[in-house]
Amino acid sequence: MEKQITLSHWIQNFNQGEFDKKDTQTQIKAGWFDWFCKDSSLANKTKKMGNIIKQIKAGGKVDLETCYVWFKNNCPLNGPLYDDFRIADIETNNNLIVVQIDCIWNDFKYTAYERLDGFEKPVFESNSSRELVKWLNQGWIK
Repeated sequence: MEKQITLSHWIQNFNQGEFDKKDTQTQIKAGWFDWFCKDSSLANKTKKMGNIIKQIKAGGKVDLETCYVWFKNNCPLNGPLYDDFRIADIETNNNLIVVQIDCIWNDFKYTAYERLDGFEKPVFESNSSRELVKWLNQGWIK
């Protein structure tokens, strides 16, 4: 994986079109770590997930200055490929939130898991990207 950049910097780069090119090096810079799909499809996947990520605001579940985002295209033993994005701590590289998109085993289009729950069960599920963004922008309930 390339050197991680803060989520705030990633959002700025995304908004400026830094990750629009379809070449593999650009997509690795965008945060792709592992994929089983065609290299040529990564840019579209980055755009799809980036349009959600760019809406994450300070003060919610994600610290834009201490976290980074990375992407994975998953190949389960049984079922179709699906994508996820992961928000991780830039110091420890620990994943904090994983958002699966269109995973066949989930009942919803967007399913989120979080580290404090041990990634055991979903902490958020919705078919709406707007609802996902709203959830990400809310603080953790204590």
